[in-house]
Amino acid sequence: MRTKIIAGNWKMYKDLNESAELLNGLKIKLAVLPNGVKAIVCPPYTSLALAKSILEGSPIAIGAQNMYPEDEGAFTAEISAKMLKSVGCQYVILGHSERRQYFKETNEFINKKAKKAIASGLIPIICVGETLEEREKNITDQIVSVQVKGCLKDLPAAEVEKLIIAYEPVWAIGTGKVATPQQAQEVHQLIRKLIGQLYSWATAEKVVLQYGGSVKPENAKELLHQPDIDGALVGGACLKADSFAAIVLAAV
Repeated sequence: MRTKIIAGNWKMYKDLNESAELLNGLKIKLAVLPNGVKAIVCPPYTSLALAKSILEGSPIAIGAQNMYPEDEGAFTAEISAKMLKSVGCQYVILGHSERRQYFKETNEFINKKAKKAIASGLIPIICVGETLEEREKNITDQIVSVQVKGCLKDLPAAEVEKLIIAYEPVWAIGTGKVATPQQAQEVHQLIRKLIGQLYSWATAEKVVLQYGGSVKPENAKELLHQPDIDGALVGGACLKADSFAAIVLAAV
């Protein structure tokens, strides 16, 4: 049975003082995680060292929101996998729709990052998903399939089995709209079948698939109990300890 993994993407929120308050709250509320459930926080870079310090001894893991695919160099303002590892990160979000939209990241670039993350010992959370226009054109399957294939290109099965793919319908991110559990399950099932075709069913069965897009305590349980949804990539609701903890517990 696949582990349920709940990750909180803080995006560009929380200064150091606010981060400390949230992290301390989560440390208390999630001092013990249920069997088969993992929790990850992904604060801004500026709060990663603080997260490592506060969450020492806690079952909550730390992830970053992005990284650059080179070890080091003259890449002003970028962050390497080595830097993330040194500050305690185990996970890294790659290809979030906001990175694709605002920073024009391509599947090829995300694929390059994924390879570097894996080689460095980080577990990528690779994001895929369609826009409202693409859904209305009934090309969700085509868009998501192209993204999955591009982001996983040339990755061996042994590495694919360890990563996480987060399906985020772009039209449901930060809008208050949410895919119905059935809509989300359909795309998760598509992704799992696609991985089975690209690799094997044994590999597909091991890959953790998260849903992201206005996940809240109120809708988490129904979403998380769909057969192919193995967790959530949470946005706004992860910025309060009560709501993020409630979503983590809904995975039981």
